[in-house]
Amino acid sequence: MTVPLHQILQPDDWVPARGYSNGVVAKGRTLFLGGQIGWNGSQVFETDDFIGQVRQALENIVTLLKEAGAGPEHVVRLTWFITDKQAYATRLRELGEAYRSVMGRNFPPMSVVQVVALIEDEAQVEIEATAVLPE
Repeated sequence: MTVPLHQILQPDDWVPARGYSNGVVAKGRTLFLGGQIGWNGSQVFETDDFIGQVRQALENIVTLLKEAGAGPEHVVRLTWFITDKQAYATRLRELGEAYRSVMGRNFPPMSVVQVVALIEDEAQVEIEATAVLPE
């Protein structure tokens, strides 16, 4: 039997969140990742497609997690900054597929905020992550 790394908070009288959780309790070493955008390790955008940039930003997060000896299952918080709410809302199925292909079935608490622009003009998404590694 595997012991869960974190406890997801799901009140009995709340409708379950889809694609994220409302809260989590975690114990261990905390890892804070700065916002990752949709460019590769050489700081080159390989696509101008929203879903492609999301996938790359998540892959960048996984790469940083590996540097700390962690994986997607250790992520306890994501904050997404997007430049186009419509691109997000109209492509949820593709977004979910891209997310699961990189992050697996870990659905931490998450916030999504539409912003006017990001610092890199080509960027359509920036994702911050917080992870907790077991002690």
